[in-house]
Amino acid sequence: MEICVVVKRIIVCTKPVPDPKLWDKVSVDPVTRTLKRQGIPSIINPLDKHALEAALSIQEAQGGEVVLLSMAPTFTTSTLREGLAMGADRAVLLSDPLFAGSDTLATAHILAAGCRWIGQFDLILCAI
Repeated sequence: MEICVVVKRIIVCTKPVPDPKLWDKVSVDPVTRTLKRQGIPSIINPLDKHALEAALSIQEAQGGEVVLLSMAPTFTTSTLREGLAMGADRAVLLSDPLFAGSDTLATAHILAAGCRWIGQFDLILCAI
């Protein structure tokens, strides 16, 4: 017996990361203990890019919609634009200064709230 699942909407969680070519310029703010990334270009986390490519492959085979979801500072929108250029249908950015320095649990809660805000979905792809 073969199981066939139809996927109409895929959410891909993406995270902008400092360009690894410039890691020597990244530092940590001693007060907030967050990365100081201003002035350093961001790229899509390479593993997240693989998740996006997988979502786009599913979309090509079945149709549907690919939505990017990212929790990041507003100056990293270029990574969402790159994902849209790759073929994603839309992008949602969750950004608030209160999110800075969020641990894994807080990030998971924020992304889950973003998924609920997007609405009905069939699949969420996240790289770890």
